[in-house]
Amino acid sequence: MAIKTEKELMDQMTTPSPEVVEAASKLDGPVMILGIAGKMGPSLAELLLRAGAERVIGVSRFSNSADREAMEARGIATLKCDLLDDEGLARLPQVPYLYLLAGHKFGATGNAPLTWAMNAVLPAKVMQRFPDSRIVYVSSGNVYAFASATGSGAKEGDAVDPIGEYAMSRLGGERLAEFYCRENGTPLTIVRLFYATELRYGIILDIAEKIKSETPIDLAMGHVNQIWQGDANAYLAQMFPLCASPARVINMTGSEVLSVRDLALQLGEQLGIDPIFEGEERETALLGDAGLLIKKLGAPRVSIQQIVSWVAHWVMADGRTWGKPTKYESRTGAF
Repeated sequence: MAIKTEKELMDQMTTPSPEVVEAASKLDGPVMILGIAGKMGPSLAELLLRAGAERVIGVSRFSNSADREAMEARGIATLKCDLLDDEGLARLPQVPYLYLLAGHKFGATGNAPLTWAMNAVLPAKVMQRFPDSRIVYVSSGNVYAFASATGSGAKEGDAVDPIGEYAMSRLGGERLAEFYCRENGTPLTIVRLFYATELRYGIILDIAEKIKSETPIDLAMGHVNQIWQGDANAYLAQMFPLCASPARVINMTGSEVLSVRDLALQLGEQLGIDPIFEGEERETALLGDAGLLIKKLGAPRVSIQQIVSWVAHWVMADGRTWGKPTKYESRTGAF
């Protein structure tokens, strides 16, 4: 069945599974989400509340006051804070459970100082400020070297080889977080995320919009991973027991390596428009193997075929999007 409204979309992404309800029942204190106003924060917070978490606190600069009001209306407590401001960070309450979602990607090219401050300095500040919290830190799969398109993707122990300032700054943040994790014995999970997607944002939406506008689809990054945002939320909600010192690193993405060409052909069939391609697939791509995550927390619930169907209907119906292309096709690390 198609998702027709943003309310239906949020409901789909925030309806807790029995596993998420069980995980929330074991949280013996408030959960704080740093960087809640980004793409993942609002739906993660609502999922936790619906699953039974007693209190969820969202922290952001809240440059758009409407975002804050919407969260408060859903029962999320909010605090306005510039996380790079030491005094503001010091005023935040101590909590037993913390998500670090804040980071800077789009606009990283041309603003390297802010990128490094948000992605490398901030994790160090947070680890020092909350040494007694269990921390789930969402980093990026961009830290890995490109992997063979015919394989399963990079595993957690594989070589890192970040391309571009964004990816380098992400690895810097991980290394500093790992240092303070060891120094203070702070339980930490570093989540390397490969492209969560929903109907307003994501690679599948990017491809569908290009097909609709008859814009050529670049095949240079010819293979990708995708995970439905609701599944990513569910995984994050179950992550706190995995936190450890030394830090645990875990990839978060879907279970398949996906062909961009095949995705475009599936979308084109549903949209009734033939996609236009340019270039050729390369032998490598930015890919992650989610085998460890699936072993510990189970397989994603929403299939790629379902996501394709939902996105195609959304685009045909001119559903609202965030207007933020993922720039997944970049092989130079420029975002």
